[in-house]
Amino acid sequence: MSSRAGKLVTSRSELNIEDYLPSGSSIEEPRGKLRLLDLIDISPTLTEAAGAIIDDSFTRCFKSNPPEPWNWNIYLFPLWCFGVVVRYCILFPLRCLTLAFGWFIFLSTFIPVHSLLKGQDKLRKNIERVLVEMICSFFVGSWTGVVKYHGPRPSIRPKQVYVANHTSMIDFIVLEQMTAFAVIMQKHPGWVGLLQSTILESVGCIWFNRSEAKDREIVARKLIVSNSLHGNVQGAFELGCTVCPIAIKYNKIFVDAFWNSRKQSFTMHLLQLMTSWAVVCEVWYLEPQTIRPGETAIEFAERVRDMISLRAGLKKVPWDGYLKYSRPSSKHSERKQQSFAESLLARLEEK
Repeated sequence: MSSRAGKLVTSRSELNIEDYLPSGSSIEEPRGKLRLLDLIDISPTLTEAAGAIIDDSFTRCFKSNPPEPWNWNIYLFPLWCFGVVVRYCILFPLRCLTLAFGWFIFLSTFIPVHSLLKGQDKLRKNIERVLVEMICSFFVGSWTGVVKYHGPRPSIRPKQVYVANHTSMIDFIVLEQMTAFAVIMQKHPGWVGLLQSTILESVGCIWFNRSEAKDREIVARKLIVSNSLHGNVQGAFELGCTVCPIAIKYNKIFVDAFWNSRKQSFTMHLLQLMTSWAVVCEVWYLEPQTIRPGETAIEFAERVRDMISLRAGLKKVPWDGYLKYSRPSSKHSERKQQSFAESLLARLEEK
């Protein structure tokens, strides 16, 4: 930090603090000796920065914790080796065969139905929905999925939207095996994107790309004309329709179902599930909610989010999961810089 020409300049970025101060304001030479305690007095900004370094709640929300090792002695290591052999050499091949058999039945039925019943849309869509539920059941079976559902089974009704907490794309599979929802989902590349644009189009799903600003308007228009959707987007609370919350909670004893899409492909995520002992989870279909008089869409969304987090025993955080794919806005950084400059100026003027 230098005092050249009565201005404080950061040696690293060469930015003038006065650039972030109101017009007409300036920093005068401090009178007396500047002590470390004087700088610590601007602790709100420093505390926030230190807290972000020590306890980064944003990164922790999108990070899977490695399992605790338990094969650390001569007695447990042979059991662990036996478990590896069972999971990879017995369960995994059987699960692959189960999934392959499911795809064979699905494709041998779906393709003829989709091609030959184009003039009978209602019958074709009903059959395709049943087939989608079936293939999702085969997926759950390939993980030895143990899913316990609470509450009445959802039914497709007009002006009704289902919202749920999101851990992995398998959330969709777990819910879809019970009822073939039309979902709002991020568009994915590869074989997942191929399934989205072909098979899942038959149940009226809506795809979007968060990197495209115009996609928000397109999704909003499609939401208005869709009957029943499952998703976790903010726009669902702005439609004036009935919102049905769904809470999903995975048991981490056998496998951590969280999918870190930045570090792991969905194919590797499925392989991880298929080589685990089982995927165990509970699903609660909660009481439908409507917006209350005088309640804003944001308040409505927060109320539903509270219901879901309370029922599933989840910690509520303010982060949007797709923030991990982008850099923070420059406006946010500039506001922080201006706040810090004003705090520093006020402290120096007191001296």
